Amino acid sequence: MSLSSEFEIMNQPALDRRSMLQQTGAGIGAVALAHLLGEAPRVAAGAASGPVPHFAPKAQRFVHLFANGGPSQVDTFDPKPLLAKFHGEKIPESVIAAAKDAQAAGNTAFASKFAFKRCGKSGVEVSELFPEIGKMIDDVCVVRSMYADDISHDGGIMFMNTGASRMSRPSLGSWLTYGLGSENRNLPGFIAMCPEGYPLNETQNWQSSFLPGSNQGTYVNSKHEDVEKLIENIRNRRVGAADQRAQLDLLGRLNQLHKQSRAADGRLESRIQSFEQAFRMQVEAMDAFDLADEPQHVLDMYGPGLQARQLIMTRRLLERGVRVVQSWYGSAFPWDHHGEIEDRLPKMCMEVDRPIAAFLRDLKQRGLLDDTLVLWGGEFGRTPTSELPSPNTTPGRDHNRHGFSVWLAGGGVKGGHVHGATDDVGFAAVRDKVHVHDLHATILHLLGLDHEKLTYRYAGRDFRLTDVHGRVVREIIA
Repeated sequence: MSLSSEFEIMNQPALDRRSMLQQTGAGIGAVALAHLLGEAPRVAAGAASGPVPHFAPKAQRFVHLFANGGPSQVDTFDPKPLLAKFHGEKIPESVIAAAKDAQAAGNTAFASKFAFKRCGKSGVEVSELFPEIGKMIDDVCVVRSMYADDISHDGGIMFMNTGASRMSRPSLGSWLTYGLGSENRNLPGFIAMCPEGYPLNETQNWQSSFLPGSNQGTYVNSKHEDVEKLIENIRNRRVGAADQRAQLDLLGRLNQLHKQSRAADGRLESRIQSFEQAFRMQVEAMDAFDLADEPQHVLDMYGPGLQARQLIMTRRLLERGVRVVQSWYGSAFPWDHHGEIEDRLPKMCMEVDRPIAAFLRDLKQRGLLDDTLVLWGGEFGRTPTSELPSPNTTPGRDHNRHGFSVWLAGGGVKGGHVHGATDDVGFAAVRDKVHVHDLHATILHLLGLDHEKLTYRYAGRDFRLTDVHGRVVREIIA
């Protein structure tokens, strides 16, 4: 485009952005506004010279392995041999230390079919369903005393992600990128990978809400192996890089004219910057998600399947400076075993056990585990009592918010350590209880952020991830 032509355009009435997109070849804008951003604005996550932590962090990156649906703690990481004593009988109310709405009181005990064994030098007990994770248990801190506020999937998942079960609030990943920025301005600071489409609550799980749009998570449908299907329009086949750069530069000038005639609007600024982010992503994202150059011995370590591929991509994103990666098992709530738990749970665990253990081992071998905090767990746990959803199924377990387990690894936590306990049958947390707000406060702390100081002024008051609650669980910090 000649300078005279550009001058003529610049002196004409500014086109609206939609018209401009329709009339140019800069199709990469669709990446920013449609697929990557899910109709919500976001911008470049910020350079390494951006925000700084409140104090020296133990972790630089955060990975959330979300087992959506609520895994059963008494079948995985919280052995309860006393359940066998009551199996098939009513659990005495005196055994259950829980709130008045504890649905387990008086219900039929359901002992775990799966054996637990002591693993590693630490001797932490792990279910036989996770033999490979058991081999890595000396790098893992198991929290057996979690409890939450909401017993529904939608509210529980929202609460674990945002600290609020119903109201629109920024997600944990958004707060982290708001407080810390990104180490790579060519990639988003926060990426959420979920196969087969959005999980329950969709984009609300990684929303930035009232935080700047630059802190919203970028969704990737990880079921696709082809990079061009993982991220639609990532490659522009109609326009060369130089011409596309010129188009985007011109579009940027027009957007600045558009912005000057309007009051300050963070959403508009986010949309303008999203085009630039999308252009920069073309080369770096292709490299991050393309596993063609992974050595065979690494692929063999992770094993086959979608979960393995998703975790290799997670590691590659961390290596390239992505601050937060959330890896979902699948859409909806696949760990929700109201029935047939003895048949379905082993299959689920088999799909994730080897890849997760390989992921931890891979990070450790590369020197990344020490400053990468990894969290595994769901939105709540399951009851130690049986549930029979229909006469044609075998028993399962109902939702349980009173007591459940999560585990953390790397990033400054004590490896080979167990924190807290539930009651004798695994229904409610009774010792060293950890609320979801406490978990969030601890994650922020490990990444160098004070959860009471990381605030954002909105609607007349200062908001924070933990609202007015939360304490740092210092007992699990190395």
